[in-house]
Amino acid sequence: MNIPDDLKYTKEHEWVKDNGDGTVTIGITDFAQGELGDIVFVELEPEGSEFDQDDVLGTVEAVKTVSELFSPVSGEITEVNEDLEDDPEMVNNDPYGDGWMVKIKLSDPSELDDLLSAEDYKELID
Repeated sequence: MNIPDDLKYTKEHEWVKDNGDGTVTIGITDFAQGELGDIVFVELEPEGSEFDQDDVLGTVEAVKTVSELFSPVSGEITEVNEDLEDDPEMVNNDPYGDGWMVKIKLSDPSELDDLLSAEDYKELID
């Protein structure tokens, strides 16, 4: 199971990459995509949408289930991965790379401190 050490994680199986410029990139973990199975559709809120921590950012639809994507941080969506519209299986093939979902400008950077480390996340899913 791939759990990169340089990312933060949530109990809802999202990953968060601090881009170092006041923004973060968010996606679902390798564990989450494996549990969901073949992803056939990803629906995300549009650029400019604002969220509080734990608000729903969108949904990920697999062959047998639909799962909500929760915002691990508060802020505003600055970019949506438009490629997922035509190629949602990128989430299965490369969840930490091409399968990213949204980029968010942080409104409260201290929220990053509340997220799980890679080690904590490994313990959660074991």
